[in-house]
Amino acid sequence: MQVTITDFSFTFMGTGTSAGVPIIACDCAVCTSEDPRDHRSRSGACIRFTDATNQERVILIDTSPDLRAQVLREKLHRCDAIVFTHNHVDHTFGLDEVRRFNMVMQQPIDIYAERSTLDHLHRVFQHVFESHKNINKSFVANLIPNEITVGTPIDLFGLRCTPIRLMHGRLPIVGFRFDHSDKHQALPLAYCTDVSTIPPETWPTLVGLETLVLDMLRIRHHPTHLTLDQAVSIADEIGATQTWFTHMTHCIGHAEVDESLPRGMNLSFDGLCI
Repeated sequence: MQVTITDFSFTFMGTGTSAGVPIIACDCAVCTSEDPRDHRSRSGACIRFTDATNQERVILIDTSPDLRAQVLREKLHRCDAIVFTHNHVDHTFGLDEVRRFNMVMQQPIDIYAERSTLDHLHRVFQHVFESHKNINKSFVANLIPNEITVGTPIDLFGLRCTPIRLMHGRLPIVGFRFDHSDKHQALPLAYCTDVSTIPPETWPTLVGLETLVLDMLRIRHHPTHLTLDQAVSIADEIGATQTWFTHMTHCIGHAEVDESLPRGMNLSFDGLCI
């Protein structure tokens, strides 16, 4: 039985592709745009709510290389858990930044990922996971790795989080479905970034969504991401009350593209809170 949670919110920490927007050495209309919605840091998200003990909880989805700036922008003072979609640089290389939360909270942080991603994190952040080997005593993050399995829910302080299988080109990755038995405006919510195809067995897990967050890289074809037309088609088939597209590159001008989308579908932007 799920416990009560209140004050649920979902924030887009970053909505850009691996290069961010503006991208380096580009003077295109989007990269030079004065619309703040066209300035996209690397993708990630944050869930905030108050649990049954009246404790504020903060859950990060991925840790982009821009995490420090994103956390400062959102004025986050804690991090209780991190769930990872996959092991690519633009979704993991900000992990070192969470050490400050350890110091503030005086406790470790649980991280959740598939085995391949946990192995990647261990290899890249050896100074964190094997800190006893550091020549000098170092200020490093204190993390508790937890292996997740597709289809097996985990409980995050009363919020149910279910890993779901997605394909990022030929790479199997995970998205997450978040549920709670109480009525919250954005729930159930599914976060599906870096998607090129949705396997048949995953479609039933996307039924009945209030909110869908879906990858939508650009207009022309890409081998590992959904295009604008593909994302709109999938969103229409899933039929969530509201769909937000994310992980966009610099060929997507926010004002123009957002205006062209079907009802109930919109482009997200950095700092958008739902």
